[in-house]
Amino acid sequence: MDKEAIKKILPHREPMLLVDEAFCEEGLAQGSYTVRGDEFFLQGHFPDNPVVPGVIICEMMGQSACLLIDFEGDFIPYFTGMNKVKFRRVVVPGDTIEFKSRLLRRRMNVYVIECEGRVDGDLCVSGELSFFIAGDGAN
Repeated sequence: MDKEAIKKILPHREPMLLVDEAFCEEGLAQGSYTVRGDEFFLQGHFPDNPVVPGVIICEMMGQSACLLIDFEGDFIPYFTGMNKVKFRRVVVPGDTIEFKSRLLRRRMNVYVIECEGRVDGDLCVSGELSFFIAGDGAN
């Protein structure tokens, strides 16, 4: 799915919509984002050596992961935890980071999702993310 289709699922909007394309099938979500170099989070991180901040990579990973959750109506996914998150390589302008996510468990409106992100096949981030889904449409 493209950005317009993603906007029908996620409540995020530019400049905080950090998924360019996605694909979902039963129990697995894949999403990607290409770092252009003009993003707001690179302006001061770092001048002359731009690197995507780890918290932004976690946000990208989280948005891709939330595509796994079956939503109808209005909702907002809130991070409730990030466990076992490890960064293994930097992400820089020109990189396309590809995420894979799978649901580990769900209890009511709390979801725990295992995620990883790769650039050119190299693992750059992995971890378990948890979300509380607020709103009238969480199934």
